Amino acid sequence: MAIPKAMQEKYGEIAPLIAEFCDDHLNDEYKALCLRLLEKLCRKRPSPLIKGREETWAAGIVYAIAANNFIFDKDNPYCMTAQDIADGFNLSASIAGNKASELRRIFDISYLNTEWVLHEYIQDNPAVWMLKVDGFIVDIRHMPLHIQKLAFDKGLIPYIPGEK
Repeated sequence: MAIPKAMQEKYGEIAPLIAEFCDDHLNDEYKALCLRLLEKLCRKRPSPLIKGREETWAAGIVYAIAANNFIFDKDNPYCMTAQDIADGFNLSASIAGNKASELRRIFDISYLNTEWVLHEYIQDNPAVWMLKVDGFIVDIRHMPLHIQKLAFDKGLIPYIPGEK
């Protein structure tokens, strides 16, 4: 994704903060999602990144993506607390959490929006796969392959489960 010229400096200040945190505490997939969110923030007009500290934006981005991917669940291999994330950016958990809430609202970051979900959680999220077919709610994963392909072509599912 292209970063607008007016936002390249801001991107260059925030991206390394995110990358360092993800390299130290998470993985490359988390980092890619976080940087994608930063890119979208840079392209938003007017960009909210103009106001606020770089550390606050970086923490909010990581917090929003991590929380959406069950980072606070003790069974998650990357489990951490909100304060752990905030500490990585020398902020309070409430500041990071407030910024994350703002981002979740702006970009519809939820478990149902597969753009912001790690690949490992998409397969196990039944809400992603429930579609209305001929008036009935069905799990598209259990439908014939040609129906799955139609759903994928219409952008209703993130991939064709019958081809995996």
